[in-house]
Amino acid sequence: MSRLLIFQSDFGIADGAVSAMYGVAYSVCPDLKICDLTHEIPQYNIWEASYRLIQTVNYWPKESVFVSVVDPGVGSTRRSIAVRTNSGHYIITPDNGTLTHVKRMIGITEAREIDEERNRLPNSEESYTFHGRDIYAYTGARLAAGFIRFEDIGPMVDTESVVELNVTEPKIEGDTIIGTIDILDVRFGSLWTNISKEQFKLLGVPYGGRVEISIMNDTREVYRNIIRFVKSFGDVYIGEPLVYVNSLDYIAVAINQGSFSRAYNVSPGSNWKISFRKATALP
Repeated sequence: MSRLLIFQSDFGIADGAVSAMYGVAYSVCPDLKICDLTHEIPQYNIWEASYRLIQTVNYWPKESVFVSVVDPGVGSTRRSIAVRTNSGHYIITPDNGTLTHVKRMIGITEAREIDEERNRLPNSEESYTFHGRDIYAYTGARLAAGFIRFEDIGPMVDTESVVELNVTEPKIEGDTIIGTIDILDVRFGSLWTNISKEQFKLLGVPYGGRVEISIMNDTREVYRNIIRFVKSFGDVYIGEPLVYVNSLDYIAVAINQGSFSRAYNVSPGSNWKISFRKATALP
């Protein structure tokens, strides 16, 4: 019985790149079940690729095989790796930081460097710029189909050596918790922070309570307000801002039926700082 195979990339679907990956996988095994996580990662954005994996992986059946290809270093000396997570999933990807959140938040049980001589689409040896098709889709399909074992992918490597991107941890200063805006809920423009629900609870703000929020871009404050911490969007009026716990149990900021990101020109990144403290006065 084959495993599920899930693709993620920054290729988009305007050309044939994703279709070529599908074609390789189905050529390996026509009975595979292939799904897409997303192909709309912004070009070269390894951080977002890492975040979309952690947003998704745990909700798929164990043994599912993920192939993530956001690879600005394709053709360079960066490693190609496959990992088995503590949750029982497999991920095949360039070793360029794509596994940052999975490594930190789920954990990696075992990692192997892909042997690109044995695990490569036949007759692709002279192709150096489409490893997503020639190595990752091909290897992922063979693993998902059960034609190779995880141990057949290549030599074991130290899980601690798996590359991680720089991560800024939240910090508490007096009665204020300060974090970063990690990512956007792209379609709706909500801001997803790196502040966990548990960390936010230290402020002692109940549902329905108010928090003072400040958003800084480097040293420039772009937003300050006192807004409500609520369970859902329906707890505030349309057009009203809110603070809530997102689907990953982290703190987020939004506008009900509006885009906070677009309204205040806020983007994700380590230079975007966000702080919360319990409001002492009503707005």
